[in-house]
Amino acid sequence: MTKRTTRRRWWITAALAGLAVLMIFPLYWMAVSAFTPGGQAQSRDLRLWPTDPTMENFREVFTSQPVWSWLGNSLFISTVGTAISVMVSLGAGYALAKFQFRGRGLIYAAFLVTIMMPIQVTLVPSFLIVARIGLVDTPWAVILPTLFDVVGIFIARQFMLGVPDPLLEAARLDGASERQTFTKVVLPTCGPLIGVLVILGFMTRWNDFLWPLVVLQGNENLTVPVGLSTLTNNPAFTSPWGAVMAVACVAVLPLLAVFLVFQRQFVQGIANTGIK
Repeated sequence: MTKRTTRRRWWITAALAGLAVLMIFPLYWMAVSAFTPGGQAQSRDLRLWPTDPTMENFREVFTSQPVWSWLGNSLFISTVGTAISVMVSLGAGYALAKFQFRGRGLIYAAFLVTIMMPIQVTLVPSFLIVARIGLVDTPWAVILPTLFDVVGIFIARQFMLGVPDPLLEAARLDGASERQTFTKVVLPTCGPLIGVLVILGFMTRWNDFLWPLVVLQGNENLTVPVGLSTLTNNPAFTSPWGAVMAVACVAVLPLLAVFLVFQRQFVQGIANTGIK
């Protein structure tokens, strides 16, 4: 290895390390603000470490607000919604990739068109449907309209295109039904795909703000993002930003856990689906 190559690697490593610090610093600042007492979290002075670390912000917000209910609601909505949405995406992606039927291209094109539509276009119709069936202010009002994930279907289809057709034909010649072919031949190869769908689906539902804000009304029925928005103007807190950062520190833990569990499958799935 030449000296020039070594120097170039050091520059690349230093640049990547600097970018990593820039991306991690907001999380670090969030943790510092959560453990900063009193109004120091709102101070103009940049403090990289609290002078007197305390758990007061956590005790204040968790005793005065239904934070555990918010976390439970978000966990239920994200877990159930992601599980059902992944199954729908796998089935739809398999059908669009491996079945030949009239109108397949038109249906797929219609799916792709919906990706470009902002949520504001469907907000009112979706709310009217949810209100007609009496689901307003319930977790199912958030779950049901998001089960059909077009991005997930697109990713699933791209992955399914890589499953060899002779493998499916061999299973059918052995007498396997379409359901058995899908569950026993196709699904065992979809570990990376499932990892991608789980991480993206869980993250999207956990961080969703606008739709839960519209359909959830009771304070105890809110999700974490909507609940956080109610803390900034709450006169009950001497340091509202300290309370917000305390809840945010706890709220980020499920996302980190899901990513760590599916990290390897996520990287493989992104590579296999050809997404850059």
